[in-house]
This record gives sequence, C-alpha cells and structure tokens, in this order.
Amino acid sequence: MRFGLTARTALGTAAVLAAATLTPVLTAAPAAALGVTGTAPACVKRDVVKHRNYVKVTNTCRETMHLKVVIDWGSDSPCLTYQPGEQWEWTWGRGSYGKVVTC
Repeated sequence: MRFGLTARTALGTAAVLAAATLTPVLTAAPAAALGVTGTAPACVKRDVVKHRNYVKVTNTCRETMHLKVVIDWGSDSPCLTYQPGEQWEWTWGRGSYGKVVTC
C-alpha cells in the first residue's frame, strides 16, 4: 500500500511540474496570435504630436519593415509594409500614442 501512495505522489508532482513548464508557452500564445513581434528598431523614425493625436512613421532602415502604430486605449493602425525611405501618417480619435511595433 505504501508503494501505491508514493507512486501517486510522484505522479502528482510530475503533473504539477509539467503544468508549470507549459504555462509560459500558453501565456505567450495570444501575443503571437496578434502578429506583434516587438518594438520597432531605432532606424524607424517616429514623429509624434500627442496633443493632435498624430504620428508620422518613416522607415530609415536598409530593409523593408512591417510596422504597426499601437494606440493605448484606442484603435491601432493596421500592419503596413514600409520600403526603405517610405513614410506614413496615422491619426486617431480616442486614446494616446503607445509605440510602433513590428508585425
């Protein structure tokens, strides 16, 4: 009987450890589903006028960039493709400028 109790405890411990190692993967999945990969690099120029709810994004990078303007408490821009040297303006009604991310 004692062996069964030890085996059950070991199985329970294994289940807890397995759940703990899977938790980061499960919590990371929603961000990946959004298509956001991280803050845009420094070669992406952002000219923000917060009181006018306006940002101009310019790709000064050497490569094509896929970028999105994130508006806190408002509607984000769509994910757009910028060739080197291209710029684009985004305005919004509600919320405040958050950041530019790659997507």
